[in-house]
Amino acid sequence: MDFNDSPEEAAFRAEARTWLEQNAKPYDVGGKSSKLSEAEQLKRAKAWQKTKAEAGYAAITWRKEVGGMGGTPIQSVIYNQEEGKYDVPRGHFAIGLGMCIPTMMAYATQEQQERFVGPALRGEEIWCQLFSEPSAGSDVAGLKTRCVQDGDDWILNGQKVWTSGAHYCDYGIIVARSDPKARKHKGLTFFFIDMKAPGVEVRPIKQISGESNFNEVYFTDVRIPDSQRLGEIGEGWKVALTTLMHERLAIGGGSGGVDVKEVMALAQDLELEDGPAMRNAAVREQIADWYVRAKGLTYTRYRTLTALSRGDIPGPESSIGKVVSAPKLQEIASFGMELEDMGGILTDPELAPLDAAMQSSFFWAPGIRIAGGTDEILRNIIAERVLGLPGDIRVDKDVPFDELPS
Repeated sequence: MDFNDSPEEAAFRAEARTWLEQNAKPYDVGGKSSKLSEAEQLKRAKAWQKTKAEAGYAAITWRKEVGGMGGTPIQSVIYNQEEGKYDVPRGHFAIGLGMCIPTMMAYATQEQQERFVGPALRGEEIWCQLFSEPSAGSDVAGLKTRCVQDGDDWILNGQKVWTSGAHYCDYGIIVARSDPKARKHKGLTFFFIDMKAPGVEVRPIKQISGESNFNEVYFTDVRIPDSQRLGEIGEGWKVALTTLMHERLAIGGGSGGVDVKEVMALAQDLELEDGPAMRNAAVREQIADWYVRAKGLTYTRYRTLTALSRGDIPGPESSIGKVVSAPKLQEIASFGMELEDMGGILTDPELAPLDAAMQSSFFWAPGIRIAGGTDEILRNIIAERVLGLPGDIRVDKDVPFDELPS
C-alpha cells in the first residue's frame, strides 16, 4: 500500500485543486446549500456539470473523442477527493454518467454514442437506471417486466420501482424479460428508452423526509425500436452486469451525509448538563469509535487507490466500503439527534443545528443500506469472493422462469 501520490499524481492534484479554488466555494459544516427547491437544485447541478465538462473534469477516464480527458482511474479518484472539499451539487448525474452512459459506450452504435454521450456529459440530458421491481430488488434477474417483439419494435409492459431521478430524467436504460421459458438469467433483453415516450408513467414516491427522490415507473404498451436494443436478444443479463459493475464503482465506497466531522462539530457546539458535549467521556468514546471505523475505511480505500495507480483492477473487497459506511451514517444521525435532546425533533434547517443535517440523514440513511446492494448482498460478496466461504445454494439456477414459484 502506497499512501503518497506519485509526482504525476501530485501535479494533477495541484492542478485540480487550483481549478476548484477558482470555480467553487469550500465546503462548510453547517453552511452547505440545502435550502433550495428541487428545481433550483437541478438548475444548479446542470450549470456545475457544464462547467466541469468544459474544463475536462466531468469524465476524466473517458476517451477524448467522446468529451473525456483520457485520464486514468487514479486521476478520477484524486479529483473526486478534491471536489469533496467544496460545496458543489452532486447526485443528479451519478447514475447516468456512472452507470448508463458507460453501458451505452460499451454496446450502443457509434452514431448513438455521438448523439447521447455529449449531451449527458454536459448536463443537458439526464439518465436513470430501470432495474428494480416490486418482486425483484436484490435478485434483479427475477424481474417480470415483459418485452415482446413486434416487427422492428418491441412492446414493453410492466413496472419498475425505486428508480432514482426518473421524474426529471430524459432517458433510461432498462432490462426486461423477452423469453419466460428460458432460465431467469437467460431470457432477458436490454434497451435504452425515452422517458417521455407514450405509455411511460412516472409516479414519485413520497419519502418520510417529505421529499420524492425516487419513483415507481409504469410501462403500458410502450414501443421501443429494435435499434435501441443493447446487446443480443436474450443476453440482457450480460449487459446488465456491465451496468452493475459500474454501479459498484460509482456508489460502493460510501454515501455522503453526516460523518465524523459533522458529529464533532455538533458536539463542540452543544451544551449538556455537565458542560460542552465534547467534554463528556461517553460522547468522546462514541465519536472515537466512529473515527476509528472511518480511518479503517480510508485505509481500505487506499488499497484500491494503490491498485488503480498501478493499473490493476480493484477486487470485490471494495464492497467493504458501503457495508461499513452506510450503517455508520445511520448511527451518527441517530446519535446526533439524541445529542440535540428535544431539539432533535426539529427538521427546519432554519432552526435545527447544522441546517438539520442530522435529521435529514436520519430519514435518508436507511435507504443507503439498500441502494447499490443491500447489506446482506454485500456481506455475501465479501464472504464468498474475499474470504472464500461456500456460496449460497441456488435451487432456481437451472429452472425455466415461468416454472418458478411466484
